[in-house]
Amino acid sequence: MSSFNPSEIYQFAVKIEENGEKFYREMTKKLDNPKIKELFTFLADEEVEHKAIFNNLLSKFEKYDPPESYPREYFAYLEAYTENIVFSFSKFDDDISKINDMETALRFAINKELDTIQYFQEMKNLVHQSENEKIEAIIEEERKHVVKLFEIQRELNN
Repeated sequence: MSSFNPSEIYQFAVKIEENGEKFYREMTKKLDNPKIKELFTFLADEEVEHKAIFNNLLSKFEKYDPPESYPREYFAYLEAYTENIVFSFSKFDDDISKINDMETALRFAINKELDTIQYFQEMKNLVHQSENEKIEAIIEEERKHVVKLFEIQRELNN
């Protein structure tokens, strides 16, 4: 049986945002293209704002048990999803240390943003309905990140 605590959904969200910020800041040091540096700096700053929102939600956390087929199944699923798909926290530094070019950085960023959106969509099933609007606002911002990344990628490929 999982020892997952429901408040960890916010802790995972905070960690996702921290890793997103770390990735974007690292890439601004590695990559020379001014347009990429500007975009990645902007995205890193956005991740800081998202982290603050999740920390605020975490500080106000009230126990909430979503309906499920058997106890804790959804929490266990989200924990596995976060660790294995969104960011493997244990190998994140190794992953970003291997990225040395714009194309790889953009592809990595797009994939992680899409994974993050999926995590936050799933997260909405676990939190009290009153918090869904805040999470949906962050999802919309993450979608905008994907669009900006795709636009830059397309521009650089033309």
